[in-house]
Amino acid sequence: MGIGLGIGINDLTLLRKSIYNYLIATGAALTTSTIFFLLSPLNAAHSEILARTSPSIYDVLIALFGGFAGIIATSSRQKGNVIPGVAIATALMPPLCTAGYGLATFQFNFFYGAFYLFIINTVFIALATFIIVRLLHFPHKHLQNKKADKIANRVIGVIVLATLLPSIYFGYDMVQQDRFIKNANRFIANEAHFPNDYLLNKKLIPNPVQ
Repeated sequence: MGIGLGIGINDLTLLRKSIYNYLIATGAALTTSTIFFLLSPLNAAHSEILARTSPSIYDVLIALFGGFAGIIATSSRQKGNVIPGVAIATALMPPLCTAGYGLATFQFNFFYGAFYLFIINTVFIALATFIIVRLLHFPHKHLQNKKADKIANRVIGVIVLATLLPSIYFGYDMVQQDRFIKNANRFIANEAHFPNDYLLNKKLIPNPVQ
């Protein structure tokens, strides 16, 4: 949120401080979670971990609306910390903990998926903050020239687009897999009728290796 605010009001000092704090907090959380899973005897990937290894466009929407809730609550007269605290904690800490699990267990596909989810949440919480700051006309500093303003907006656009596009692909792939599984289960239910016998087990593979 500090990064989004710094960009929104063109405050380079705030932006640098926010990025510094963000990197320190990210490093501390990732290091702590990695050490925890290295020392913990529990190393099975439960559903809470697996749920954060395959981000999609739906996670983008969650991060964006969580960011909206956070900045609107922060900028209101009551200035409550509960809503932004929950929005940030639920969006940023679980994927970092999952990324630490991936590092500790050398399951780098878990690490990449969870860290990508962390990046999605970071970018779109910052974007939501930027949008609300501009819509509410927070007082902001003008850069030295209009060209610098345009370059800054283009950089924001490129970062958002680069973060968004893979999530759209993953979301489409998730929908296709879900459709395949539903159709396969329907086919099995209709066709797997054996005289004096029954289907004991089945395994569905949406994306078989060719």
